[in-house]
Amino acid sequence: MMRTTFLPFAVTLCFLSSQAIDAQVTYPFERSDWPIPMTELDELVLGALRERGIEPANPCSDAVFIRRVYLDVIGTLPDAQEVRVFLGDGSADKRRRLIESLFTRNEFADYRALKWCDILRVKAEFPINLWPNAVQAYHRWIHDAVRTNMPYDQFARELLTSSGSNFRVPQVNFYRAIQGRDPEAIAQAVALTFMGTRLNTWPEADRANMQAFFSRIAYKKTAEWKEEIIQPDPEKTGAFNATLPDGTRVTIAEGQDPRVVFADWLLAPDNEWFARAVVNRVWSWFMGRGIIHEPDDIRPDNPAVNPQLLAYLEKELAASGYDLRHLYRIILNSRTYQQSCISRSDDPDAENLFACYPVRRLDAEVLVDALCKLGGDRESYSSPIPEPFTYIPEEQRTIALADGSITSQFLEMFGRPARDTGLESERNNEPSDAQRLHLLNSTDIHQKVTRSPVLTAILMQSRWNRSAVVDGIYLAVLSRHPTPTEMSAASRRFEAQGINMRQAAEDIFWALINTTEFLYRH
Repeated sequence: MMRTTFLPFAVTLCFLSSQAIDAQVTYPFERSDWPIPMTELDELVLGALRERGIEPANPCSDAVFIRRVYLDVIGTLPDAQEVRVFLGDGSADKRRRLIESLFTRNEFADYRALKWCDILRVKAEFPINLWPNAVQAYHRWIHDAVRTNMPYDQFARELLTSSGSNFRVPQVNFYRAIQGRDPEAIAQAVALTFMGTRLNTWPEADRANMQAFFSRIAYKKTAEWKEEIIQPDPEKTGAFNATLPDGTRVTIAEGQDPRVVFADWLLAPDNEWFARAVVNRVWSWFMGRGIIHEPDDIRPDNPAVNPQLLAYLEKELAASGYDLRHLYRIILNSRTYQQSCISRSDDPDAENLFACYPVRRLDAEVLVDALCKLGGDRESYSSPIPEPFTYIPEEQRTIALADGSITSQFLEMFGRPARDTGLESERNNEPSDAQRLHLLNSTDIHQKVTRSPVLTAILMQSRWNRSAVVDGIYLAVLSRHPTPTEMSAASRRFEAQGINMRQAAEDIFWALINTTEFLYRH
């Protein structure tokens, strides 16, 4: 528990962290001029805003940008030294180079694989029941696909059409990670994952047509514990007629795998479902909501807020050979992504039309990793059920956890998804009283602050100079320098009666961890 006499100071510091505003530009979160050129994406967004008379936000500052892009792309808080180097770089293309450098980081594959594991329901225990061996194999395949930038159409084809052992052909776990093995359950999972639509909103006849392509999948057990072979059912090989979701009638030849026919249709360059679904999903990951919202609820009566923008991104992805990093570059290098989070419009649809960057709380896994980084420790994860016993080495970061079944009070409190359904909405980033109490008053946070080697290094490197200590703490926690007003307020803490310099620094460290600026992407 922190010192009670510190609370008034903490409130003051939190207030100052978000209120340094002048008439046009909010310092230190914005800048007055754009450091990057306008792109075709920006013109499409601005066109929609002009029609509604909505003014877009100012450019975000370099300090905001480095923190935002680190958290969004690799799920990691930048080091203070990385912030210093970036802020001191005067080159015009430093934002573009930073984005490219993040693609090469190990954390890029860790964090992007985490996102896909949520969608693909990578979980050992009930109700998915992949079991630990298959979870490890499945997660490794997804991680490698992200790391090597496997084209997205190949990624989808391998998941849809692979056959073999769940231990030796990890892709077949797509079919094992579905609640239910009947054609209806499988068709629902395929539609949600690769078409961004919920099959239960379709007419009954269309649902039945879709299910036919997944009516011949067999699950065969082996002598090895928990191993299964997923393959076309050898007892159902006759020819039959089927209807694709666009109404095209096809004949499945004798001995032909209907899944392959469906995949050929879905992955065809002119198929409107495939690119639209993943483009919309990726956009929501970076911009907080889909161009069609929810990002996995595409249907005729839920139209896109900017159809031209969606069509442009679909075209770009298909033309690139379904290179997802190409899509990331287009979004991340746009002015739309690099806007401030401070809206300049009172229109209630301003954020929905992407007139500013949406403020969102950090994902549970990202937040606990950030706290551990500042506290110089690691979370301990293990799972005695199901067998074999799962033990996670302490040096492994939380964003690299393969199994959604690993129990953690912190992750559950901060809204980690259960990975039961594959819905994006399973993740809950809404704040709660329990979260606030944990951050304000828990033994865990207290120990992270008082034992922090990061704080010790700041004190040693600053040679106990008060201004240097405050500056170092701000860079480590908020990835920016303090404003003069914040510096003045924080420095007064060192003059408080009854505490030494280390304790004053701990108080400032703790106060910043509890600011919305630290807890949110902005």
